Amino acid sequence: MTTQVQPTTTAFTETEERRELRTQVARLAAKYGREYFTEKARSGGKTTDLWLEIGKNGYLGINIPEQYGGGGGGIGDIAAVCEELAAQGCPLLLMVVSPAICGTIISRYGTEEQKQRWLPGLCDGTGTMAFAITEPDAGTNTHNITTTARRDGDGWVLNGRKIWISGIDEAQNVLVVARTEDARTGRLKPCLFVVPTDAEGFEARAIPMEIVSPENQFQVFIDDVKLPADALVGDENGGLAQLFAGLNPERIMAAAFSLGLARFALEKATAYAKERVVFDVPIGAHQAIAHPLAQSHIEIELARLMNQKAAALFDAGDEMAAGEAANMAKYAAAEAACDVVDRAVQTHGGNGASQEYGMAGLLVATRVGRIAPVSREMILNFVSMHSLGLPKSY
Repeated sequence: MTTQVQPTTTAFTETEERRELRTQVARLAAKYGREYFTEKARSGGKTTDLWLEIGKNGYLGINIPEQYGGGGGGIGDIAAVCEELAAQGCPLLLMVVSPAICGTIISRYGTEEQKQRWLPGLCDGTGTMAFAITEPDAGTNTHNITTTARRDGDGWVLNGRKIWISGIDEAQNVLVVARTEDARTGRLKPCLFVVPTDAEGFEARAIPMEIVSPENQFQVFIDDVKLPADALVGDENGGLAQLFAGLNPERIMAAAFSLGLARFALEKATAYAKERVVFDVPIGAHQAIAHPLAQSHIEIELARLMNQKAAALFDAGDEMAAGEAANMAKYAAAEAACDVVDRAVQTHGGNGASQEYGMAGLLVATRVGRIAPVSREMILNFVSMHSLGLPKSY
């Protein structure tokens, strides 16, 4: 007699530790909330107190090794922190940059002395670091950056321009992508340098933006900035591998940022649809309101699953698979966020355009997710080539 084995079903869920992390971060962020965030943005203030409290509680450097003041977790953990902050109405763009991009690169490629010098400040929030790669003439073509570093005795001299650099006014240092000349071939190769934001010859000019955010964007001018030898992070011959070590985390964090905003907008729209009564019933009873919001809930959950997959692959060391998943997650999250904010504004009717309800300000904030840190078109190029094997188009 054959015994039939009953199939078992394993429900997907994050670890208990990750879920508890989300709960604690959400509780902390809720003490501040959207009104705090928008008040700081409209008054020219900063969210420094929130930033430092995140650091004090150990969430800011949760992805950084414990011996440098971090939590010893992975990119999935810091992405969860970023998402929960945004879901409470406090999307902090520097979460993407300082602990995730810079923290990952320095943790992986920095010398022991560099790790001891910079990582503790990234963890507690007192040594925030910006990241500068984009240039006015290079755009998304990283291979065409022209910021150069030349040897000067035992040190370096940097010259160049950068644009769309976040949070320079809140950072003590910036991790700059520059190019050095190969002495054998004369070809330029990418390298990473930590540059103090108060260095002589370093100038940053704020770019006026329509986004409601206390975190500013800058154009950066680097004119004969002198750096010591140990400003170079990683191997001078490490090439693009060192740079790209920070770009998969960037995409995963950008997805988390968009997902948090999407969840915030959906929660507000759903609450309004339950409370707003027209024609004697809540407007949420009407399918014209209910179905778009339900569709957004589905789209957000799908994007969240892909982002969790991307984070798991990255933390497991599968760089190529993580790159594909991170790009897909970033694409899906940005699309979901743009769609749900548009639906949230429509759900609120005329109130959707008011400052009181805070929906209209999210339109630009989420729309940027389709452009930065990598455009949806470049993601589609990546998927076309690497996932589908189609010819390169650029």
